[in-house]
Amino acid sequence: MTKKRKFLTILILGLLTAVVPFSIDMYLPGFPEIATALNTTVSKVALSLSSFFVGIAIGQLAYGPILDRFGRKAPLYAGLIFYCITSIGCSFATSIEVLIVLRFVQAIGACAASVAATAMVRDLFPASENARIFSFLMLVLSASPMLAPTIGGYVTAWFGWQAIFIGLTMLISVILLGVFLFLPEGRAADKEHSLNVRSVLNGYKTVVNEGYFMVYAFSSAISFGCLFTYIASSPGIFMGNYHLSQQQYGFLFAFIAFGLITASQINNLLLKRFTSEQIVTRVFVFQNLFGVVLLTAALFQFEGFWLVTAMLFCFLAPIGFVMPNASALAMRPFSQNAGSAAALLGFIQMGLGSVATIFIGLLDIKTMLPMTVGLVLCSGFALIVLLGGRKYYKIA
Repeated sequence: MTKKRKFLTILILGLLTAVVPFSIDMYLPGFPEIATALNTTVSKVALSLSSFFVGIAIGQLAYGPILDRFGRKAPLYAGLIFYCITSIGCSFATSIEVLIVLRFVQAIGACAASVAATAMVRDLFPASENARIFSFLMLVLSASPMLAPTIGGYVTAWFGWQAIFIGLTMLISVILLGVFLFLPEGRAADKEHSLNVRSVLNGYKTVVNEGYFMVYAFSSAISFGCLFTYIASSPGIFMGNYHLSQQQYGFLFAFIAFGLITASQINNLLLKRFTSEQIVTRVFVFQNLFGVVLLTAALFQFEGFWLVTAMLFCFLAPIGFVMPNASALAMRPFSQNAGSAAALLGFIQMGLGSVATIFIGLLDIKTMLPMTVGLVLCSGFALIVLLGGRKYYKIA
């Protein structure tokens, strides 16, 4: 693969990873307007975010075997086209119930992008390069929350919340064209790969029997739950309690995302001196130590806007180290059934994220303390799973 072709391939894979975060983050600033337009509350609107996570989690389990059976690009085309159709449907939603259902269906199409991108990293590049490539994908993944809420804030203010979903349709259409023109096929279709339910379950059983997968998939997913907790809580806290405008909230979101971008790129430098296993362990320890600081501040009501923003920045930025390394480690054992492994990895990450967002949506969180407790519980449990899982599976 030439340098130019390699660059275009990684770029398209990065854009595919941006489909889900743009779908999540771009409409966050529109929550208050959506609530007003659909005669509901912001917390009910947050359930449309939860339904999207549920759809992503469930859809990925289906796409994994399909990608292994039919190759990577054909299911990817179908998923992206399906996404565009349902995104247009979201723009015409007339009730919160309709929007919640359509967001679930929209996610079924969106998850094709994330599963295919993860699997194709394993298909197209040596395992030794995977952590660095996942760091680049994390760059795009982290840049998305910088751009999406800011764009969404202005789009909502100028054209109304429905225009957000029209804009998403246009964006995904451009990515679809890039996939068609520049993305290699990756692993070819395997006609011997059965889609029989028993065969599919056996494929997933093979994945979960790998200690590396179980340890790093679950610990990273629980850590990733910190980000979902923040995403679901932040509109109510910052636009409700701190009275930020839609545009101001977008800039705040961009600032937090900048921490993840910085971490993911520093990770590339650290990989020259440390292994992925070492980086993940040390980052988890740091995050938990800072979590204690964050919880102490919330308990004693040190809730000045800039102090809260700085603490959230320091607590969430380590996820930029965790995700590329943990994803590479979880996918390391797989070459033949990378699609199923990528799907299960995504299912675990999004499944736990959907649980967090549903819980927060029902609580209608508008103060720092409940969110902070959720963040600290996620980071603490992630460290326990990492250390306990390594010991159980005898992983160094």
